[in-house]
Amino acid sequence: MQSVSLPDGETVPALGQGSWGLGENRARRAEEIAAVREGVALGMTLIDTAEMYGEGETESFLAEALAGLRDRVFLVSKAYPQNAGRGRLARACEQSLRRLNTDRLDLYLLHWRGNVPLGETAAAMQSLQRDGKIRHWGVSNLDTDDMRELESEGGGACAANQILYNLARRGPEFDLLPWMQARKMPLMAYSPIEQGRLPAKAALKTIAERHAATPLQIALAWVLRRPDAIVIPKASRLDHVRQNRKALDIVLSEEDLAAIDEAFPAPIRKVPLAML
Repeated sequence: MQSVSLPDGETVPALGQGSWGLGENRARRAEEIAAVREGVALGMTLIDTAEMYGEGETESFLAEALAGLRDRVFLVSKAYPQNAGRGRLARACEQSLRRLNTDRLDLYLLHWRGNVPLGETAAAMQSLQRDGKIRHWGVSNLDTDDMRELESEGGGACAANQILYNLARRGPEFDLLPWMQARKMPLMAYSPIEQGRLPAKAALKTIAERHAATPLQIALAWVLRRPDAIVIPKASRLDHVRQNRKALDIVLSEEDLAAIDEAFPAPIRKVPLAML
C-alpha cells in the first residue's frame, strides 16, 4: 500500500475509505459491513467518518463493522463547527469515541469553519491530545486564508486538511495545496470522483481503455498520483471497494496526464474552495 507522511513523520495509507451515508439503511447493513472489512483486508485501513454522518449513526455502524479490527485501522472523525469550542469539543469527542467503541481517535478534524475562533479550536484539540483522546488533529474545508489564520492562532500542529478535490475541482492547486505542501501537510481528498458524477469526457474513456480500467478508476488514480494525497472514496459494495483498490495500481503516463490536463484544465487564478 502506498503511504503518505503526516507532518510528524507518521505514515498512513494513501487510499482509505470514506463512510458518508453508510449504516443508514438496515437492508444494506450486512453488505456495507462486508465492504468496509474487505477494504481493511486490502490495505485501505484509514477510515474516515464524522459525527454529522447520520447524526452519529455512521460512527455506530463503524463500531460494528470494525469489531476486532480497531488496532489495524487509522480512525478519523470530524466535529461539527458548533462543537469546536473548548468545552463542547471535549464532549463531542467523547460521544464519538463512545459511538465508535474506541478509546482514541487517530485523527480528529474540525468539519468546517463556524463561529468559534480557530485559535480556540486549536487549543481544544491540543487539550484532547494531551488527554490521550486523539493522536493528531486537523481541519476540513478550510481555504488558504483560513489556514494562514489557523497557523497564526496557534494551529501550527495541524496535521491535515480534508477538502473537496478531484478532476472537476482543481481549484486548490492554485494556492491552497502549495501552501500545505510547504508545511508538509497532506490533503485528504473527499469525493475524489465527485460522487460518481464526473463529466464524461472522452479523454477519460480513452485512457481507461488503454489501462483496461474504468473512467472513474482513472479519475481516482489521477488523485492518488500525488505523493501528498490521502484519498477517501466511499464504497458500499464489495465490487466497488475492490475497484477502488485496483486504481492504486494504475500508473498514468505523461501522455495520459497531458490528455487529462486538456480535458480538465488546471486553475490559472484563485478559485474559492468548494464544499459538498
